[in-house]
Amino acid sequence: MIGAIVLGAGASRRMGAQKLLLPFGATTVIGHIVDELLNSAIDEVFVVVGHDADRIADELASRSVTIVTNPDYAAGMLSSVRCGLQALPERCQTVLVALGDQPAITAAVVDEMLHAFAKAGKGILVPVYGGQRGHPILFAQRYRDEILSRYDDVGLRGLPRAHPDDLCELSVSTATVLSDMDSPHDYRRALAQREETTPPGAGGSTRPNTRP
Repeated sequence: MIGAIVLGAGASRRMGAQKLLLPFGATTVIGHIVDELLNSAIDEVFVVVGHDADRIADELASRSVTIVTNPDYAAGMLSSVRCGLQALPERCQTVLVALGDQPAITAAVVDEMLHAFAKAGKGILVPVYGGQRGHPILFAQRYRDEILSRYDDVGLRGLPRAHPDDLCELSVSTATVLSDMDSPHDYRRALAQREETTPPGAGGSTRPNTRP
């Protein structure tokens, strides 16, 4: 089983509004990201919420996702990663951690990462564009306990740094793996990028909001 953890617990202070609920295509930022993951080869999606937890959960209520509440979300992103890991079922062998404010990510990129991960035989995979590591990150379930107990000072980026011999860096053809969305300027840029890449007449995600 492949599980995805979507980090959606932050307070969006720099945006000045809850960025995950901003309009994006026919849905919202968080709705679009979840739809892309559901449209990929990911088996189950877990969304970690904290600030505005009820609003985000309501937005995703019609989608086949599991909501995980992080009561200590102010402690930072790693605390949300750990909440997500603790919620994953034991049968989950591969974990993808995605940012809740990276609406440019696509199902195609996620599937490319999953294919490369299976082929490489490594325990960690990060996408790379222009020599820079980006998101999401993929890793084997065997690193669960290590993430739960280490990297308080550096966050999840400490995992690939600690295991360079078990790391696959996947060069991708799109800079979307480097783009998150913290400010109004970032949001406008994300909307502009979407307009450039969305065919005329196309709406939001092609995936329905629920699974059969």
